[in-house]
Amino acid sequence: MIYFNNVSKNYRDALALDDVTFSITAGEFVSIVGRSGAGKTTLTKMILADDVPTEGTVFFESIDVHKLKNKGLTKLRRRIGVVFQDFKLLSNKTAYENIAFAMEAVGKSDEEIATDVPHVLELVDLGHRLYHFPSQMSGGEQQRLAIARAIINQPELIIADEPTGNLDPINTHEIVQILKKINDLGTTVILATHNKSVIDSVGSRIITMENGKIIRDTKHSK
Repeated sequence: MIYFNNVSKNYRDALALDDVTFSITAGEFVSIVGRSGAGKTTLTKMILADDVPTEGTVFFESIDVHKLKNKGLTKLRRRIGVVFQDFKLLSNKTAYENIAFAMEAVGKSDEEIATDVPHVLELVDLGHRLYHFPSQMSGGEQQRLAIARAIINQPELIIADEPTGNLDPINTHEIVQILKKINDLGTTVILATHNKSVIDSVGSRIITMENGKIIRDTKHSK
């Protein structure tokens, strides 16, 4: 599904990725781990073509993502859902409206929105928060809402970049369980994190990064 072929990224004062090669198959749950500055975020940005390699190629299926023009890039990004550490919710919209907005952006009908939004909120245990604003929710609830928004248009891939970075251990556990549930339903998940307890609770493939390099790529053994 995803293939990095000898990808390097040089910034003016740092080497963010150093000759990175790996692949991820459809349906995998992959944790990308490493300290801040290890290259995790740069790597995930490459998949979305939010950043451009200095050398090497990034493929999504057979598509070289950095050769896509505007229309093709928009089409690619609609196949990917993204969850951020800082939620990026619309503060002036309710939970329902935050998700409806994402559906409207891809041309979904009012009928589809009315059917699908309550369903996806139930999936992330927020059925009771349908008409609450983000400011009326806890951090864990806001992140669950962000996940609901990321999956509402049924992407093939979810990228979660430090999704538990601002959460306590209980909410962290809940977020990880929801991501595992999404993966069980067939969606590929890439989780970038520096949190060892998150890695231990996932129990799947782990790619470890250090100074822009992949230093380990293993199945997790409990």
